Amino acid sequence: MGQIDRRSFLTRAGGAAVGGTLLSGPFAGFLAGPAGAGRGSPAFRSLRDVADQRDGVVRLALPDGFAYRSFHDTSGPPIVLDDGSTLSGRHDGMGSFAGPGGRTTLIRNHEHNGTGPALGGAGPVYDSMARGGTTTTSATGVGGVAHAETSLSGTQMNCAGGVMPWGSWITCEETVNGPDVYDDFTRGSSNTPETYVTNKDLTKPHGFIFEVPSDGPASGAPIRHAGRFAHESVAFDPRDGVLYLTEDNFAFPSGFYKYVPPVHPLSVGELRDGGRLYMLKVRGVDNADLSVGQPSGATYRVEWVEIDEPFFDDGIPAPGGEPDRTNDEALVFVGDQGRAKGAAVFSRLEGSTYDKNLVYFCSTQGGATPPGDSAPFGFGDGRGQVWAYHTRSGKLSLVYESPSRDELDFPDNVTTSPRGTLVLCEDGGEGNFLRGLGRDGTIFDLARNRMAGRENDEFAGATFSDDGATLFVNIQASAGLTFAITGPWARNGF
Repeated sequence: MGQIDRRSFLTRAGGAAVGGTLLSGPFAGFLAGPAGAGRGSPAFRSLRDVADQRDGVVRLALPDGFAYRSFHDTSGPPIVLDDGSTLSGRHDGMGSFAGPGGRTTLIRNHEHNGTGPALGGAGPVYDSMARGGTTTTSATGVGGVAHAETSLSGTQMNCAGGVMPWGSWITCEETVNGPDVYDDFTRGSSNTPETYVTNKDLTKPHGFIFEVPSDGPASGAPIRHAGRFAHESVAFDPRDGVLYLTEDNFAFPSGFYKYVPPVHPLSVGELRDGGRLYMLKVRGVDNADLSVGQPSGATYRVEWVEIDEPFFDDGIPAPGGEPDRTNDEALVFVGDQGRAKGAAVFSRLEGSTYDKNLVYFCSTQGGATPPGDSAPFGFGDGRGQVWAYHTRSGKLSLVYESPSRDELDFPDNVTTSPRGTLVLCEDGGEGNFLRGLGRDGTIFDLARNRMAGRENDEFAGATFSDDGATLFVNIQASAGLTFAITGPWARNGF
C-alpha cells in the first residue's frame, strides 16, 4: 500500500473492525471482564518505595516482602566486559536460561539505532557500522555478575525477541535500515549518535532476526526468510516447530506472522533459514481491523496467508549508489503483501510469549481511546490490548483491553510467571509500571519506576529465572540497567 494514513486505510478496509465472528472459545476462563473489573489480589494492592540493595538509592516501588538489586548500570563510568568490549546502554528485550553453578544466563538486547562503530567483543560482527547487538551475562539470583560479554554485534534496533527451548535467544531488529533504503525518520531529529542514522554508512541490510545460543557465540547470520520488517518479538510453539512473530510498525498497520522453518528446530538444535512466512487473517473478513476497540471476550477464527517475498534486495544500492526505496516503502514491503490477501490489521505489536498452547502478544496502542483521554501519536488510538492465539484451535481472542492509562498504559514486553500470570512492561508517558495480569482478567501493580527524574523510562525484558525465584527486568534508556527482583512469588500465588 505504500505511504497511507490510518483514516484512508480504514475506509478502504470497509470498517471491518469488530465484524468478526465472536465465539466463546477456549479462553472463557481467563478473559477480562468489564472495564475496571478488579485491581488485583490482596498481596499486590499497594506498592512501597524500596531501596536498591546495590547502593541504597530508591529506584523501584514494590509490594511488601519484595527486594531488588540493580546491576550493569551504564549511567556511571564505562563498564568493560570480560571480553574487553564496553557495555552498551539501551537495555531492552531479554531472555533467561539455567546456567552453570545455579546461576542464570541472561541474553540481553541493546536497542541502538545509530551507525558505527559496532560493539565489538568476542562475538560475530554482522555490520561493522551498526551499534546494536546482544550481551550475555552469567548472573546470580540476587543481582551478582559472574561473567559478561558481547554475544552479537553489528545489528540495529535489537528490541525484543524470544527464548527458544533448545537453549537459544532469538533477537529481533525493529528496523528496515540498510544501504539500499533511504534514511529513516530519525535522520536529522537529533545530533546524538542514539538517533542519527545515515543509511549510506551501513554495510548490510537490516530488519531480520538472529539466533544467539546461550552457551556460545552467535553465527551472525540473519534468518532472511523470516522476513525483513520492523520485527519486535518471537514466540515458539514446540509442538509444531513454528515461530510466531510480532511487528511494531509505528506509523503504519502492523501484522502478526508465523515462520515455518524448513526443519523442526528441536530436531536439529537450531533455527534454520529457508522456511516460509505467513500473516494472520480473520477467516471470512478481509483486512479486519483489530487495532480498534473490541467487545469483551472478542474471539476470531483465523487463517494464514503466505508472504511471497519475505525480504527485498540484498542490501546493495542501485547503480549510482542511490537507495532503491524510501524507508516508508521498505517498512510496508512485507505487510502490504499480506494485506493484499486480506491479512488483519493491528496496532504496534510488541512483546509476545508462549505458554501451554497459547501465544500471548501485546498491541501497544490497540483499543479504543479511553474517555477523557486523547489518541496517541502513531497508528492506534488506545492504551493497549493483550491478545492470545491458541495454536491448537486456531482461534484468536482478546484477553484484555485497557480502559484507562491508570489501569494499563502502553504494554510492551511480556512474560509469564511459572503459574501463568502475565507480567507486562509499560512504555507510557506518566510514570511506568510493571503490571500483572491474572488468568481471570484481573490486573494489578507489580512494580513502579521510582528513579528520580526518570519515572518515564520504560520497563523492558522481564524474564524469570529458571527456578521462578527471581524476576529480571531492564530499564530501557541510554543509561540502561537491569534489576533482579526477589520475594515471595509462590506464596502469593504468582
